[in-house]
Amino acid sequence: MPYDPLRIFRKLARNNRLANLRLHQACLQLSQEEFIARRVSFFPTLRATLNHIYTVDRFYIDALQGGTLGLAAFATEEPFATMPALRSAQMELDEVLIAFVGGLDEDGLAATVNIHRGTRIQQDRCDDILSHLFQHQTHHRGQAHAMLSGATIKPPQLDEFIVGDDAKARKEEMDALGWTETDLMFPARRSRQ
Repeated sequence: MPYDPLRIFRKLARNNRLANLRLHQACLQLSQEEFIARRVSFFPTLRATLNHIYTVDRFYIDALQGGTLGLAAFATEEPFATMPALRSAQMELDEVLIAFVGGLDEDGLAATVNIHRGTRIQQDRCDDILSHLFQHQTHHRGQAHAMLSGATIKPPQLDEFIVGDDAKARKEEMDALGWTETDLMFPARRSRQ
């Protein structure tokens, strides 16, 4: 199979969806009191941490799609008070990101993205923004994972979504999403419509 520079971004977008699914399923088992309980981390609660992931995703995904939402994405620090509401909103964003990355071609990957930051517009390459976004998501999911260690439920495994040997471990989530291993391992390149 020839080298495809878009493959890693398609895999990371799906990895993001799968990891969020698993983490959110765990967090849905918490009581509201546990969800908002103060814990030791960068953000003081699971609710704050997961809302932060959502708002940053919204900020960057809007910019990647050519939007001008900018800092308005952060107008409400914690837009979702409950885990079910947050899960639904994050799931929608995750699907938007999968579709966006699936529609990219090599020129789109190298295209300049305008990020509205209030008094200025930051310009970066699309692939750099995607790399930053995936790193940001992973970083804060790790914090949420650590916070779950002090809760009443076991933190889920969040790194079983990239290589072939992980197929058995991700089967439940893949089935829930209606994905096949082919979708994850060799996502089809789609042309932008």
